Amino acid sequence: MLTFRSSSCLVALLLCLLDSSGALFLPPRQYYTRHVVSKTTTSNLISRREKRRSSTILAAADERKPWEVLRFISQSSKFVTLPPLPFAASPVKRKMGAGEFGLMHSPLLLQSRDETSNNLPKHPHSLNIGEIIWEAGSSNNFFNFAPLDDVVMGGASSSNIDNNTGIWTGKVTEANNGGFVGVRSTPFQGGSLSLDMTECKGIEIRFRQGNGKRFKFVVRDSTDFNGICWTTSFDAKTNGSVRIPFSSQVPTVFAKTVSGSSFNVKDVVGLQFAYSKFEYDGKLNPNFEVGDFSLQIVELRTY
Repeated sequence: MLTFRSSSCLVALLLCLLDSSGALFLPPRQYYTRHVVSKTTTSNLISRREKRRSSTILAAADERKPWEVLRFISQSSKFVTLPPLPFAASPVKRKMGAGEFGLMHSPLLLQSRDETSNNLPKHPHSLNIGEIIWEAGSSNNFFNFAPLDDVVMGGASSSNIDNNTGIWTGKVTEANNGGFVGVRSTPFQGGSLSLDMTECKGIEIRFRQGNGKRFKFVVRDSTDFNGICWTTSFDAKTNGSVRIPFSSQVPTVFAKTVSGSSFNVKDVVGLQFAYSKFEYDGKLNPNFEVGDFSLQIVELRTY
């Protein structure tokens, strides 16, 4: 019968035999070649070795990394207002949702910066065909892009964008059940501006360094942080441009298609790019790879 002391020692011994991947550590192969073993013993050793390999693969598939809370706060603060302190004003009533373009299962009560600016008068700015919406390095831009990666739902993927060059780079990992990165426009002129694109058919994107990967471009017509994403997928070649027609956009919420909504071309309040392992409704992106990626966003203009 094991005593508490002996069972504790056994647990400690097992922990010593576990490598960093969580797989049971076995002595090196050379150890076994020094001994004469039977066929049965050899078979058992092979079986143990296969079990170790399987457990290592399983551990890699279910890789876990510490959640970067500070990066979560840094990214979210560009788009949401953090909850007030308990002794400050009354807490925000709205709770955030989940997923690829929003915040998933956040324990915090958060509110979109666009929503907090709803008390400000919105100034619709009409755009004509051929007008530049955003250009890398331009001092005339009325918004910047900022990263919004899967760290917002506990993932470990990360990206950064240089608004002076438009170069968006990062690394995507499926650790912590993640698998996407994104950049989103900050509120237009602090949330006081919206775009009226009634005269336009869509938005043209000029880019470089896409390397054939499939990205998503999102247009938002609502200040609801986790509202409908009017989404279009496109394959980015090394250098080129792509047109995003408003008439072909797919309405999605957390990468799932929704119905019963119509796009409000008179009230565009946000733009977004994403690189995700998912396409729509659980289907996988056929031109996606984990690891490093790069896309240079050169210009957005109406057409």
